[in-house]
Amino acid sequence: MEGLYQFLEFTGFANVTFPHLIMIAVGLIFIYLAIAKDYEPLLLVPIGFGILVGNIPFLENAGLQIGIYEDGSVLNYLYFGVLKGIYPPLIFLGIGAMTDFSALLSNPKLLLLGAAAQVGIFITFMAALMLGFTQNQAAAIGIIGGADGPTAIFLSSKLAPELIGAIAIAAYSYMALVPVIQPPIIKLLTSPEERKIKMKPPRSVSKLEKITFPILGMLLTTFISPGALPLLGMLFFGNLLKESGVTKRLADTASKPLIDIVTILLGLTVGASTQATTFLTFQSVSIFVLGAISFAIATAGGVIFAKIMNLFLKSEDKLNPMIGAAGVSAVPDSARVVQQMGLKEDPTNYLLMHAMAPNVAGVIGSAVAAGILMGFLMHLL
Repeated sequence: MEGLYQFLEFTGFANVTFPHLIMIAVGLIFIYLAIAKDYEPLLLVPIGFGILVGNIPFLENAGLQIGIYEDGSVLNYLYFGVLKGIYPPLIFLGIGAMTDFSALLSNPKLLLLGAAAQVGIFITFMAALMLGFTQNQAAAIGIIGGADGPTAIFLSSKLAPELIGAIAIAAYSYMALVPVIQPPIIKLLTSPEERKIKMKPPRSVSKLEKITFPILGMLLTTFISPGALPLLGMLFFGNLLKESGVTKRLADTASKPLIDIVTILLGLTVGASTQATTFLTFQSVSIFVLGAISFAIATAGGVIFAKIMNLFLKSEDKLNPMIGAAGVSAVPDSARVVQQMGLKEDPTNYLLMHAMAPNVAGVIGSAVAAGILMGFLMHLL
């Protein structure tokens, strides 16, 4: 009987709490959204299942070494790549190997839309300070507005590792919910006439431009923001592998097996880090709210700046202001949202290539913003 009681003491049924059940429900919702609604399944399935894994109740401090926060556990070793910012640069390598920067190179002024969308980061930074977060914590929270999960994880691993779980979950949640969050904001800020604007077809980009861009882009952005070197260095390296034409095997490896493996490990461990006993706090809820505000402001900032740019452009060069919403770095989901909204207004208006320019610019912009914040705040650590 003593052995039976000990067995029961170690079961999940004996250690379950209401917060555990809440987090398990959240994990099931993530999996449902991924499978039933097709919201970023490559992200939400690993994260959702990771939430389930991280919230199986067990007797803590019993030396089982199974929890993600227990030294020596397998999950703890895998989580090391999140805590030390190892996974995000590898994700950026794969993104660079998959990304075609032709749309941006053909119309460089659209880079400004990617920069304008980063306004949400800095406004949310100030809002988080007002709520009592430290400067480092506020910076890590603000980066959620870039809708760039790897950048959010990288910055929080450097500035606020104690918040990395909540920040990562918030960032990836809003990346997955781009088709839900962005359309109402875009409609609110644009008129039907603006949403019907047709843009000139992008010009053809030469191979020399495509090869030169990752080299010059890496040098320029990292000289401005050295803190972003691990992210931008890998992003542009991956793009050079793709565009050089002589490293196809390496580009294929980076853009397919490597990024898939890292996505699995990152998603599962980030999800598991939501262990209810350490995750479900008022601070975590505040981060989710601030993240939503940051993302909404970033979307609005890109749209409004596109409208401002139109004031100075000739009628034949006018921008469809919806593409400004793609300035957040949720590639390619934001660009797809703009494409779908454009087709609803006019079935002959194809905006995808135009929207991809600010979309990839947003990837660069959010990483630069993270490097700038690190440059300002690392001395406080």
